Amino acid sequence: MDPAVSLEVDGLCWDAGDRPLFQDWQGHIGPGVTLVQGDEGSGKSSLLRLLAGALPARAGRLCLGGAELATQPQRYRSQVFWIEPRTDAHDQDTAAVWLDQLRNQHAAFDDTDLPALFDALGLKEHLHKPLYMWSTGSRRKLWFAGARASGAPLTLVDEPFAAIDRRSIAVMLEVLRAQAAAARRAWVLADYEAPPGVPLAATLVLPG
Repeated sequence: MDPAVSLEVDGLCWDAGDRPLFQDWQGHIGPGVTLVQGDEGSGKSSLLRLLAGALPARAGRLCLGGAELATQPQRYRSQVFWIEPRTDAHDQDTAAVWLDQLRNQHAAFDDTDLPALFDALGLKEHLHKPLYMWSTGSRRKLWFAGARASGAPLTLVDEPFAAIDRRSIAVMLEVLRAQAAAARRAWVLADYEAPPGVPLAATLVLPG
């Protein structure tokens, strides 16, 4: 397995208030599409934040592409795509400004397929607008397109199909099928159900 797309997890612990959600988790996440599945409040989003280095764990070690989060946080995070789906941090930006930020963050960023993906997702008419004018669904589609273009070895996507129209879901599923088949990047999706027709490298089921 290519170490550049293998996230090694050693002894990860995290509590939600007084309830332990992850206790001494050992394992790895490799190439392909991995599903983090669970009910509301099971900790799906929290786990993605932990893997992104956006939320501190109580204990444990995360290593991605030879970089440990604790000792090389910048190098670690440069290999990760993550955005909070409901963030307002980019409200004043256009899609182009946000994508330029991604381009600066990710060495493997490739926007070759973005025009076609924007067209298929119905985003072309919105590209000139600041993001505060975009609907929730359109923002999520933009985040997904950015995830695809980022080229990040570890790509974390929280509930990718929430508030998305059926036509766009079909487009996104096709992207995920291609990513699963290529198996060059580790995609981690947090959702309630498995994405239809997408071969999964692994499934992590979180107890409710």
